[in-house]
Parts: sequence; C-alpha cells; structure tokens
Amino acid sequence: AQQAVHAEGGRTVPLQPSGRAVRQEGAQEAQEASGPAAAAGHIMPAYNFKSIQVVPAAKDFIDIVLSKTQRGTPTVVHNGWAIQRIRQFYMRKVKFTAQNWNERLSFILDEFPKVEDIHPFYGDLLNVLYDKDHYKLALGQLNTARNLIDRLAQDYVRLIKYGDSLYRCKELKRAAMGRMCTLMKRQGPSLSYLEQVRQHMSRLPSIDPNTRSILLCGYPNVGKSSMMNKLTRAEVEVQPYAFTTKSLYVGHMDFKYLRWQVIDTPGILDRPLEERNTIEMQSITALAHLRAACLYLVDISEQCGYTLTQQAALFHSIKPLFANKPILIVCNKIDTRSMEDLSPAELEIIEGMVSEAKRLSAGGAPAVEGLVEEDQVLMAMSALNEDGVMAVKQVACERLLAYRTEVKVAGKKIADVLNRIHVAMPKQRDGMARPAVIPDGVAQARAKRDAGEKKKLQKHIQEEQGGAGVYSMDHRELFDLKRPEWKQDIMPEILEGHNIIDFVDADIDAKLLELEREEEELERQHQEEVGDAMDDDEEDLTEDQRGDLQKIRLRKKQIVLAHRMKKGAAGRQAVLPAKADGLRKRTTGNLKKSLGDMGIDTTAAVARARSESRGRKRSRGSEPDGEGDQDMEESGPKKRVHSSKSRSMSRGRNHSLAAPGTNRAESGIRDVEMRTKAFKMADKVQFKRNKMAKSGEGDRVIQTKMPKHLFSGKRKQGTHDWR
Repeated sequence: AQQAVHAEGGRTVPLQPSGRAVRQEGAQEAQEASGPAAAAGHIMPAYNFKSIQVVPAAKDFIDIVLSKTQRGTPTVVHNGWAIQRIRQFYMRKVKFTAQNWNERLSFILDEFPKVEDIHPFYGDLLNVLYDKDHYKLALGQLNTARNLIDRLAQDYVRLIKYGDSLYRCKELKRAAMGRMCTLMKRQGPSLSYLEQVRQHMSRLPSIDPNTRSILLCGYPNVGKSSMMNKLTRAEVEVQPYAFTTKSLYVGHMDFKYLRWQVIDTPGILDRPLEERNTIEMQSITALAHLRAACLYLVDISEQCGYTLTQQAALFHSIKPLFANKPILIVCNKIDTRSMEDLSPAELEIIEGMVSEAKRLSAGGAPAVEGLVEEDQVLMAMSALNEDGVMAVKQVACERLLAYRTEVKVAGKKIADVLNRIHVAMPKQRDGMARPAVIPDGVAQARAKRDAGEKKKLQKHIQEEQGGAGVYSMDHRELFDLKRPEWKQDIMPEILEGHNIIDFVDADIDAKLLELEREEEELERQHQEEVGDAMDDDEEDLTEDQRGDLQKIRLRKKQIVLAHRMKKGAAGRQAVLPAKADGLRKRTTGNLKKSLGDMGIDTTAAVARARSESRGRKRSRGSEPDGEGDQDMEESGPKKRVHSSKSRSMSRGRNHSLAAPGTNRAESGIRDVEMRTKAFKMADKVQFKRNKMAKSGEGDRVIQTKMPKHLFSGKRKQGTHDWR
C-alpha cells in the first residue's frame, strides 16, 4: 500500500495562463508545509516569476495611455454640434482614459505575487531580498492610485455632463487628464522599484517547495558547489575563497525514474540571526521552509578555514531548522584526510553531531539504536575524485522517499486511497521449481567483479602508451569478420573495377631508383657536352666580340627579369600614361643612346619625335595648313541658333558662334541644321526634369518627406498595417 501511495504522487498540473501552477503531489505535504490556510483546503500556488511583464516608467506609462486614448477615440469635434453631442465626445475620452489606467494598473497588481497567497518559502525569500514592507507599500500605492483615478473620472464625467459650451467641456477634459497624469507621475519611484524587483525575480531559480529535494548546507568552502556539479548538470562556480555562491542554485537529477531537485545554498557562519547578511538568510529561509533531505557537509581536512569544533557549533546552532527532516552528516575531502586519521577528540565531535541528527530525524524523540542506521547518517566522500558521492546520493534519496511515504500514510486521505487499490498476489500453479537462469557470460562477469578484477578499457591502455595525442586506437580490432586473422589485412583499393594491388610490382621501388640514377647520369653527360661546345665557340671570338656577347647575355637577363616582374604584377598594377613616366626612361636621349650603341642611326626618329611634340601654348583658332583662316573668310559670321524662344539668350558663345566640329560637345554634327535638331532633342528630354525641378539626371532628392495629406488625421479601424 505504501508503494502504491508513493507511485500516485509526483503529478503536476501544467501552468495556467496567469503563470501559476498547482501541485497535486500529496495533500498532506501541502497542508503541513503551507500552514493553516492550506490545511483548510486551500492549495498554495507556485508562481512563475519569469512571466511577469515589464513595468514601464512613469513618463512612458503616461505616453502609452494618452497615445492609446488618441488612437482609440474620435479626434474631430465642431462648435456647431449639439451640446449633448459635444458632452458625449469629451465624456467618452475621460472614461476611455480612466479605463486604460485601471486595466494596466490592475494587470501589474495581478502579475506580482501577493506575499500572503504564496508559499511561505517564497514569502520569506521576498522579505529577505526586497523587504516585504517596501514591496507591499509599492503595490499598495499603485492600488490607491488606481482607485483615485477611477474617482477622478467619475467626478469629471459628472462635471462635463453639465458643461454649457465646447470650451468648458474641453477644459474639463484637459483638467481630468492632467490630474490623472500628475497622479501617475508621483508613482514614479514605486514603478521603478517594482521594475527592479521584477528584473531580479526573473533571475531567481525555479524552486518547487513541494517536490523531492536535496538541500546542501554548511560552512563556506566545504564542497557544496563541487558536490552540486557532480550530482547534476549544473555548472556552479567553484573558487577557493568564501562566499563564491551568493544565491540559491538549483540542479536536477534522476533517481528511480523520478525527477529530483538539488539546491545549493550559500555558506552560513556561526553568529546570531540578526547579524547574518542577505546571502546567509537565503540559506536559512531554504532550511526553514523546504521539506527536503538536508546534507550537512563537514570539511574534515579543515582546508576551508574552519575547525571541526566550529563546524559542529554551527550544526548545533541551526539544528532547529532540521526538525522532522532526513539529515545526513557528510564528511567531505577524504582524499586529503581520511576518517582514520582523525583524533579521538575529533571523532567524538562528529559522533555528537551524528547522535543529534538521529534525534532530529526521529521527530525530536531520543535516538533509538537501530531506528536509523549509523551508515545512513554519517557518510564520507570526496567531491574531487567522486569517491562516495553516488553512495551519499542513494542514501539521501532512499531516506527521503521513505520519509515522504510515511507522511502520506499517516495522513487522513490514506483511507480513500486504499479503497481504490487492489493488490493482486500471484498463486503458485504447481510444485515445480523454476529458479532464475543466469547466462554463463553474466556469471563469469559477476565472478570477476566479486574478485576485484576490473575490465581494462581503452582509456587505461591510452594512459599506459603515452596519453592522448600519442596513442591511437586500432579500430580494426572491433571488426566483426568471419575469421579473426582477417582484421589486419590491407584494405583493397578499387579503381575502375580493378584492384590496384594487382598492378603493383614488388620491385617497383628499386626499378624507380635505377631509372632516376640513369636519368641523372644522362643529364650530367649532356651538360658536359654543351659546356665544351660553348667553350670551343668562345675561344674563336675576338676581344670585341666577347664584350658584345657579354652585353647581349646581360641584356637578355634584364629582359627576362623585367618580363617576369611585369608578369607577376599583371592585373594588379594601374596602366599609367606616358606623361607619368617618373623615371624619365622614354626620352629621345635614351632612345638615341640605346639604339646608337647597337649601330643604328636615330637622327630621323629623334627629329620626327620632336616635331610631333606639343608646345606649352596653342592658338585658339589655329588649324593645320591654315585651313581655319580660309574657312572663316569664306563662311563669314555665323548666326545664333536657338531651339526655342524662351532660350534665345541661354546659349554660350562657343555654342552659337563657333563652327561645327571645333567643340567637343558638337563633334559628329554634320551642319547647322543637324546641330539645331540636336538642341531641340536635348531640350525635349530635359523638359520633364525641369518640370520636376531636378538639377540633372542624377538628382534623386525628395523635397517633401512626409506629405501632410498622407500623414495627418485619424487612421480608421483596420488600416494600421501601413508600417
């Protein structure tokens, strides 16, 4: 029956739209943990603090409400309307604004949890972190502001109802909204405080006060966070100084197909309650209100900076918080100092804590031998090398499960549950013995395990043969082949349906080496023959011919080097004009010198280059062979050519008087008639740009960014998709 009751627990109702969840696990637990209100049938809700919406500042709050009023009510009123219609217009605005204030303030007040309605653990945690009085005062001020705004709206609606003109109604509306805004401006500090509380509450861990929990407590630096990281996937910071953990941390693990939460609390110092800071008070709150298995960690190596006597004194000072809870005294850091190294006085101190833990676990009654086994109260482990951590986890979970089952059985609802349970017991059908069948492989593995023989794993082989990066595992040992000797065979390489190994000669390396030697010998002989031939040719040359030969070879090297440099810079070097020749290489002097050395006459080339060079000044009307002067005499003065009457004086002298072909803008024009036609076509193209006041083809400027006819007035319902 106890197992059936335990199997019934652990079901959770999904979160409701308001962000609250109701636990249905064990009504007796909720009653005892939540006080008289829960015992009367009221189940405490667990709030989801991360779902609380942002609280706007006072100025933003005012802008939001007034903007909604502007968008949600009519905006046009005329003096010629009937007075009743004008009154209704302004009364609607005042009522709409007050309704907005009421809805938004009510939403904020409903989102934040009430201290009296939540679990005592959350209530005390809010008091420790945010000061319960300040928190309730801020919510109370918003509630008062909401009531005052409703009263203001009623009063001003009553006044507008008897307004005798549009001006009087409008001023009453302005006064109503002004008083509402002034009232909300005064709530600025309360809104800012609630926003800070919301931000901090959203970062709090999601702790379920009624689920299966394991609580780690003790002095700072005794190994609570290290054990938390070993038991769960949480990554709590671990540092060698006190108070590294400054708040509650929650991790989750599985045991017997159930979800457990492990809570890491900040370190506690042995001092009076009124002298403890906010960090320590979070641990005290968790110990006082959470129904969990408490693991009091003791550093027997005293590396945390506190002796065993001080740690025992802290345990005895906070032992009222352990009442009616499973307690374990866990001696940590046995890798540094084992239990056998403790002195008799230190063992006596630990025995005192163990006896007190037995008494507290028995409900305050004197400890009875055999009621709680000693190995289930005092345990040793090392969080560094994980020695004994899993044993501590198993004992803590088993004791908590047994404790929760006892509480449920002792409750009032056990009778209703037993009425719905039928335990079926199997009956023996015959006298034949049917023992369990254990395979030979399993039996051998158990025998090796009992004998202390451990299987040699790849990580052990890796450490023996040099460690990671040196040892490489032979994966061929894992192949499942018909014959084990095939595992080390060379894998065939297939190319176009043929096995490459069939075309490989066993003596190919020796033959390749012989070919390379033969090739080197032939190349050496060729170099010797070419060198002797060149030496013989040079012996027949005179001194001048040898000098010319050296110059030719030097020039050839320069050309090859310049070509390579030019080829390497191809595509990355800009093409420079001839006038950008900064080194002055392309001059007539260099031309005359380089070609003269080769015996070439450069007189005609230099004369032609100098005759074609352009001087610094050039006459404006000069033409080759004097043709320009002759044309001017024959043609006479040219008439001005205009494309329209409005542009009669807009052309410059070079457009109106110069002859065709002398202006770059008129190049390609045959005669005056063609030029006139071109001007008309240009004016026709420019007409549209001139009409739109554009300065040219690239003018993209927009003179009016927001035309008034598109951005003024009220947008009707259903037309808000313009964004």
